[in-house]
Amino acid sequence: MQFTASTVSLTVDDVAASREFFTTHLGYTVQHAADGFASLSREDAVDVVLLARGIEVLPPEQRDQRAAGLILAFTVASGLQEQERLLRDAGARITMPLRQEPWGERLFQVTDPNGVIVQFVEWAADAGQ
Repeated sequence: MQFTASTVSLTVDDVAASREFFTTHLGYTVQHAADGFASLSREDAVDVVLLARGIEVLPPEQRDQRAAGLILAFTVASGLQEQERLLRDAGARITMPLRQEPWGERLFQVTDPNGVIVQFVEWAADAGQ
């Protein structure tokens, strides 16, 4: 099996609010959109599909679920502190301020209007050595 792309599909209450968050704060672009649906992409990251909770394209047992307990994590090469500041200044809700873990991971989290947690990670140069 050969994969040609990676996509995460998130079921949310308000597709427009998440679409606006991902395009405004995270640099995604809308590839396709319809009532209750948006397909977003970025050249350097996993694609994101947003589906409205209750949408009939989902199997009945999945329709009322929403994205929960999921952390969408992105690793960056550098500039994590500046990115946190830019997101904060732009009005994104920082739900975990920048911190450094003992194993060398620096990270912070933002949360979109539907409760989708997005984490940004930067690894210290000497981590794991």
